[in-house]
Amino acid sequence: ASSTAHKQQDINHLLDKIYEDTKYPDLQEIAKNFNPLGDTSMYNDQGAAAEVLMKELNDHRLLEQHHWYSLFNARQREEALMLFAVLNQCKVWHCFRNNAAYFREQMNEGEFVYALYVGVIHSKLGDGIVLPPLYEITPHMFTNSEVIDKAYSAKMTQKAGTFNVSFTGTKKNKEQRVAYFGEDIGMNIHHVTWHMDFPFWWQDSYGNHLDRKGELFFWVHHQLTARFDFERLSNWLDPVDELHWDRIIREGFAPLTSYKYGGEFPVRPDNKHFEDVDGVAHVHDMEITENRIYEAIDHGYITATDGHTIDIRQPKGIELLGDIIESSMYSPNAQYYGSLHNTAHVMLGRQGDPHGKFNLPPGVMEHFETATRDPSFFRLHKYMDNIFKKHTDSFPPYTHDDLEFAGMAVDGVAIDGELITFFDEFQYSLINAVDSGESIEDVEINARVHRLNHKEFTYKITVSNSIGSDHLATFRIFLCPIEDNNGITLTLDKARWLCIELDKFFQKVPSGTHTIHRSSKDSSVTVPDMPSFHSLKEQADNAVNGGHDLDLSAYERSCGIPDRMLLPKSKPEGMEFNLFVAVTDGVKDTEGHNGDHDHGGTHAQCGVHGEAYPDNRPLGYPLERRIPDERVFDGVPNIKHVVVKIVHHP
Repeated sequence: ASSTAHKQQDINHLLDKIYEDTKYPDLQEIAKNFNPLGDTSMYNDQGAAAEVLMKELNDHRLLEQHHWYSLFNARQREEALMLFAVLNQCKVWHCFRNNAAYFREQMNEGEFVYALYVGVIHSKLGDGIVLPPLYEITPHMFTNSEVIDKAYSAKMTQKAGTFNVSFTGTKKNKEQRVAYFGEDIGMNIHHVTWHMDFPFWWQDSYGNHLDRKGELFFWVHHQLTARFDFERLSNWLDPVDELHWDRIIREGFAPLTSYKYGGEFPVRPDNKHFEDVDGVAHVHDMEITENRIYEAIDHGYITATDGHTIDIRQPKGIELLGDIIESSMYSPNAQYYGSLHNTAHVMLGRQGDPHGKFNLPPGVMEHFETATRDPSFFRLHKYMDNIFKKHTDSFPPYTHDDLEFAGMAVDGVAIDGELITFFDEFQYSLINAVDSGESIEDVEINARVHRLNHKEFTYKITVSNSIGSDHLATFRIFLCPIEDNNGITLTLDKARWLCIELDKFFQKVPSGTHTIHRSSKDSSVTVPDMPSFHSLKEQADNAVNGGHDLDLSAYERSCGIPDRMLLPKSKPEGMEFNLFVAVTDGVKDTEGHNGDHDHGGTHAQCGVHGEAYPDNRPLGYPLERRIPDERVFDGVPNIKHVVVKIVHHP
């Protein structure tokens, strides 16, 4: 069996300079001589998947190299998934590596990178491997053209350089004030990785069931939208408006980025009316799909393909709703309920060239890496979010008895340290953006971006346990707005849907009164900064050469909000928010799950790989249902909120 260090080194080599032939002799050798069908005993399916892909390859039906790739393009996705299927069927690492090395030289680079990433994420063979940050593998998707041009120039003149990346737009554009959120490379990685962890194309025949995928689809995008609204509030902007198919898309978008192959990302002008997109959908189709989904919510059931009805006014209802809205392969009736979310992404991406008159490549909305850059992304998700809200509002509000955790009381909540946000600088390498020549040495070329960050802090939660023995408790921490952008105080019912999740963790509480300390950097919502590609290569090479193993488990998941963006930016004069702490019965919450209860990493919004979601409660509990009378919350001893102040240091 290959060690983690060897596997990491293989992945590093496979992803190095992805647009060029491999320069590593062992991979060159495999690419030349390996036959994917030579020994079919190395696959679980006796080579069935490899046969399919080899036939397409030999019939010259695969997309050529040096061409753009989009997951939303049905044929390109099909090809990428053929390669994923081959990798996923491998029993041993050398099968995985050899196929990857072989098809790297045969297939389109975008398809290859996508298949390799989802292969490492979902195959047992990929355990322990850290995938290099995509902004260093395909920098064009994350870096504006001006900086890419400077990188080329630096390479040609052999002068190393670090170039500032500025956010898209000017001060005349109000959306510019919050561009630091949608264009944050860490946030882009969170979004693209979530969709790799929970792909809409996933079928359980690939290996396992992705637990609560439909509900997580709702929750992760609900949280992105809520966080975006918090940033708008911090910048004197009203919350995002939802999109309407029959009204104009007010905000245009000029991405100022280019494909490595395929030209510029298309521009969408301001005040554009939705147009039908040839070969994708009519606007009218989208309205019909929306009406069918609303009808299901009002009826309280969805109709499956064979005509039987599935009740959605039950805890699993939101899961089914997420499946039909996205829509994923889990949808019980994709024929009838369509694919509202995925089609809407393509509809928005094509509004610059809806009839293919100018043969433009796909728009930013047609890639999960780039989608959050476009302000219409958040408008689209506010629209989806309101559909989900209509569903959750159809449930009865929680009563005192529902919410109470008898014998457990939160006596106090405090913050150790100040809540301070600021912008810092971050560099990433552009070496993979430029081409190599025979005799031209690589020079160091970096992009420098400004990123939101905050000082570390600790929650101090004082809890009284009168149950009489140690008891497992679930701590749920949310940050909620107190006022809207006009300074009007929000009711709890208005505010609850705008709250952001800061943390959720399980901890044994001893009998008596105790103070629980929890650091902001341990949040189960966030991930630390990923090691750079250079550092991953260095660490793997040192481990392989030194004969010791590699433990990068802290970075194994790239899905999660960047830890430096846990808090909203706020304003220089400070803003006050409500910090909510709800403590619930951990024994009930985790019933039926394995016992370690730490789950590490980012389970709150990204689940646990290959396992059931570790918490039995609805995502967003206890704020996900309507609260017509806030006295119910005030009367429950295990829920407490305090006012905290966040200050931005410019």
